[in-house]
Amino acid sequence: MSSDSISRRRFNQFVISGSAMMLAGGGGRSAAAGTGQHPIRLGGPVFAGGKDPEVWAQAHQKAGYGAALCPLGPEASDAEVSAYRRVAEKSGLVIAEVGAWSNPMSPDAEERKKALEKCRNSLALADRIGAKCCVNITGSMGSLWDGPDPANLTPETFDRIVETTRSIIDAVKPSNTHYTLETMPWMFPDSPDSYLRLIKAIDRKAFAAHLDPVNMICSPQRYFGNAEFIRECFKKLGPHLKACHAKDILLQPKLTTHLDEVRPGLGGLDYSVYLEELSRLPGSPALIIEHLQTEEEYRLAAEHIRGVGKRIGVSFV
Repeated sequence: MSSDSISRRRFNQFVISGSAMMLAGGGGRSAAAGTGQHPIRLGGPVFAGGKDPEVWAQAHQKAGYGAALCPLGPEASDAEVSAYRRVAEKSGLVIAEVGAWSNPMSPDAEERKKALEKCRNSLALADRIGAKCCVNITGSMGSLWDGPDPANLTPETFDRIVETTRSIIDAVKPSNTHYTLETMPWMFPDSPDSYLRLIKAIDRKAFAAHLDPVNMICSPQRYFGNAEFIRECFKKLGPHLKACHAKDILLQPKLTTHLDEVRPGLGGLDYSVYLEELSRLPGSPALIIEHLQTEEEYRLAAEHIRGVGKRIGVSFV
């Protein structure tokens, strides 16, 4: 390595100091820049509840959550759905999303058939229980349902996504919810612009947007410029957004680009900008913490997010 090269130690310091600066400084703006026009509904998994709607709601209240993941599967009876919907409304709790995690783009015909059925049933459940959205990824053209594949980002696959999503929405015809696609690094929608293209092409009122900015941070350039990227996402997708995910990302000091998902507060995502932009959306938008292992990790993540919100004047329901 030449004398002009950045040493491993200096690069590590650069990554850490850059991450800390982004977290503390709001992408170069004062932390007091937040407007807090609308409260944010923070949510995440809870570790109690079982089959009791009251206990389920109390667990969210104990965690300080105003948003929840759907606690039921598509097979739930009308009585169960009504009970949870009633308790959520009574408790001021919004059910943010119903997950339809599956691969309706699978090259395997049987897997694709099962995935489409799951998507339709999950969207119907979201409509029954009054969730803000039903969310899935578009799915992969490869063998791993959520993995990269050379065919994932082709024009032909884009057209298949449009047809598939229309078929799911048209089969259910939801009136109380929306079908959404989670943003991803190696499948559509992989940017706010590709999401807008999908919204226009799908052309269904029941299709909306779901945002996970971490999933689209796939280069050092986007990592260090994530504050402006988040602003771009909200500028373009804000009117269409129904729910968002909360996690964090850390660029590692390796010789090739290596990004790790980490707990909110341990990475470089600019939460000052994320919360500020989210608070500008009407209707108390939902922000769901995900992918952690323990109740304590979720508590620490929520504590970090609320702490950033307090510094910039953003409130939570």
